[in-house]
Amino acid sequence: MDRMKEKDKFLERQIHELVEGVEGKISLNIELPAHTIQLHSDVPYSAASLIKLPILLEGFRQIQERKLDPEEVIPVTQEDKVGGAGVLSHLSPHTKVTVHDLLTLMIIVSDNTASNLLIDRMGMDSINGMCRLLGLEQTKLNRKLMDFEALESGVDNHISATDAVKCLKAMENEVLFQLSSRESMIRILQNQQFYQKLPGSMDRNKVFTANKTGELPGVEHDSAIIRYNQKTVYAAVLIDELKDSSEGSGLIMKVGKCLNDYLLT
Repeated sequence: MDRMKEKDKFLERQIHELVEGVEGKISLNIELPAHTIQLHSDVPYSAASLIKLPILLEGFRQIQERKLDPEEVIPVTQEDKVGGAGVLSHLSPHTKVTVHDLLTLMIIVSDNTASNLLIDRMGMDSINGMCRLLGLEQTKLNRKLMDFEALESGVDNHISATDAVKCLKAMENEVLFQLSSRESMIRILQNQQFYQKLPGSMDRNKVFTANKTGELPGVEHDSAIIRYNQKTVYAAVLIDELKDSSEGSGLIMKVGKCLNDYLLT
């Protein structure tokens, strides 16, 4: 036990040393099996695409309650399409996808069009109700994705590092969800195509990763479930007010490497 505590404290020192020299506001919450590393973890940040975590959770809650049919076919009109990450905005104007496809695309390629279609289908109030149900104290969906007019007027979506970790843990442990729902959500996160941040320097042949990133101008986030053998780490690193976004993503990748080494040694 003493060796484990020493190992946890060494990791904490490593991470604090990494974040000291980086410009920007940094928040993190890293839950180890027997220790938690926190830095400004309850401060609300611009959520960017991390807001898609509670949208995913509410989607599967509504599927369980039969309010949402995963096989329902949703048309994607030209008016629905928005820019940023994703593929739907680049497909033909007569594209149709299922609700389950929308949930998958929203996470694995962070598709903003898919996210907005789900917000329309489920309702913003219902998604915020899920946030309250899970005790996400700093998380609120206030606008759709890529709504820069709302953003310029001061309306934004928010989340904290603590809340992002709560979302990840809910996908594995929350009794609100059936086992099949939890397995489906984790599988979607595991198939993430944007793994250059926390998992970027990990040995992904050995270490299980399931993550969701977020980015906006000056904003770099990542959140992940990381597992090796019987040890699981839940991590969220949020960075705002960056002058150089590559510095933020690089820092997050270094934090991920520390977590990889912690699990493998």
